Amino acid sequence: MNKFLIGFLLFFLGQAAIWFQTNGQFIWPWFKRNPLVISLLMGTSISYVLIFATRFMVEYYDGLLWPGRFIAFGTGIISFTFLTWYFMGEGITAKTMVSLVMACSLIGIQMFWK
Repeated sequence: MNKFLIGFLLFFLGQAAIWFQTNGQFIWPWFKRNPLVISLLMGTSISYVLIFATRFMVEYYDGLLWPGRFIAFGTGIISFTFLTWYFMGEGITAKTMVSLVMACSLIGIQMFWK
């Protein structure tokens, strides 16, 4: 696997974990009762994953930070949309679909526009 793919997957994993960390309180009562434990356990792990995702992206883009930042943002929108739909039952509206297209476009620009 190349650095881009590893960085992308780590960003996606980190963004999905953030979703569970912040929104798990609406799904599982234990998360709601234990925010400090959740923040301590998940926060450190998520930070570690995102630090390495950033490192792989910066190495892939020859020292540039912006491309990885846009990819992280895009993966966050994509993971948030699908996790919210799946776990919370919130439909994908036209506005959400436009946002998804924009997020995918943002990632595509970073991938293909050199």
